[in-house]
Amino acid sequence: MLFNSVSFLIYFPIVVLVCFIIPDRFKNIWLLIASYYFYMSWNAKYGLLILLSTVITYVCGIIIDRCGHHIWRKLSFALCLVSNFSILFFFKYFEWILENINQLFGRNDSLPFTILLPVGISFYTFQAVGYTFDVYRGRLKAEKNFIDYALFVSFFPQLVAGPIERSTNLLSQFKSPIRFDAGNVTKGLQIMLWGYVEKVVIADNLAILVDTVYGDYNAYSGSMLVLASALFAIQIYCDFGGYSHIAIGAAKVLGVTLMDNFRQPFFARSIREHWRRWHISLSGWFRDYLYIPLGGSRCSKGRKYLNVMITFLASGMWHGASWHYIIWGGLHGGYQVIGEMMTPLKKKIWELLHINPEHIVYQTLQRVITFFLIVITFVVFRANSFRESLEIFKIIVLRFEWSRLIDGSVMNLGLVPAQCLLVIVALILLLAVDILHERGVHFSLWISEKPRAVRWGVYYVLTFLILVSILQTFGQSASSFLYFQF
Repeated sequence: MLFNSVSFLIYFPIVVLVCFIIPDRFKNIWLLIASYYFYMSWNAKYGLLILLSTVITYVCGIIIDRCGHHIWRKLSFALCLVSNFSILFFFKYFEWILENINQLFGRNDSLPFTILLPVGISFYTFQAVGYTFDVYRGRLKAEKNFIDYALFVSFFPQLVAGPIERSTNLLSQFKSPIRFDAGNVTKGLQIMLWGYVEKVVIADNLAILVDTVYGDYNAYSGSMLVLASALFAIQIYCDFGGYSHIAIGAAKVLGVTLMDNFRQPFFARSIREHWRRWHISLSGWFRDYLYIPLGGSRCSKGRKYLNVMITFLASGMWHGASWHYIIWGGLHGGYQVIGEMMTPLKKKIWELLHINPEHIVYQTLQRVITFFLIVITFVVFRANSFRESLEIFKIIVLRFEWSRLIDGSVMNLGLVPAQCLLVIVALILLLAVDILHERGVHFSLWISEKPRAVRWGVYYVLTFLILVSILQTFGQSASSFLYFQF
């Protein structure tokens, strides 16, 4: 069930209404049922997998909590990690590993059945395993109430694409009865509305242009490929950011607060800062449960750089069973290692040239360079293979034609003039909202402080943009979110 589908627009109000009117002792049970229905709407068999992961981490958490320093504590922790990651490995990576083995040894082995990747398996597996880590480290006591814990793992707004919540934040909120709060409902709906603008108006329209160029990249000049790659960066930001905002807003309607998953990532002045702003929940997970256990930065520089590379290669592999995702992660790790190695040299250059690193011109230049470096990695990410990305880079270098950007060629990339205008207006709004957020003023707070006429004017404009975008693709099924494939 997609957030941008008619079925969800029917499902969500029913879930909220029932949740507010039933007795407190049944609220979490109702949300658990609703969450499993939401997840099983893709494939009923998926429910068994998430239930299995839930039971394993629940039982292991209790054993870890009760065993103190006994050997069973470590064995339970190891069992939890091995079982959960084995399930993830089988569904996500087994066929890919077999394919690589076939290529390496010239074999043609195949499975007698097809493995379908369950939606959101990477997200809920990491969330459940993160809980076990927290119990093992003594950050929280094991949850005894199975209903509350199962709801923590399967809470429908963030189930299939995050944010990957921490047990210390989300699980504790299910201990308090959910109450109707007009302020939460209003704020939640405002956040959801903006999320739909990001997804339906910006991401879905940019996807048409990006898919047109990447679908036949040999037919386009290098300049058009650069434009498509830059727009893909914005597309994936709005697609995933839109999902996150809809998830955060839907949870807020129910009185549940989820963590922010994006914080104006393209305003970052370095790759390191970009990852503190982009997919924050995943970055934090890898930092706390992989990078720090490896030794983090409390070791020699060489070991620290190795830890960074391992973390980002793992992050790349998390995104998909393909070498180009791993290389994408390696590029980001390499950026960070090189950036840190060059820090002393940059400081000397600043002093020698009397450059103020806090000057707005220098900061703007840093942001432009950072965005350019990110776009390079997104070429590798968006291509169907690493070999294809190399061919695209070759075209960019050898067939770069500036004239294609201004001769009207953009109008032949799958978007009609009305859609182009729609995207331009929406991108201006996106920039304005991100500037507001960068200044510490959230969109929902800003709009709530405006007079009623202004508030409803904004609502009507945003709703109009969404409806026009929907009408452009009337009769087609709702487009999926990009991160569902991960």
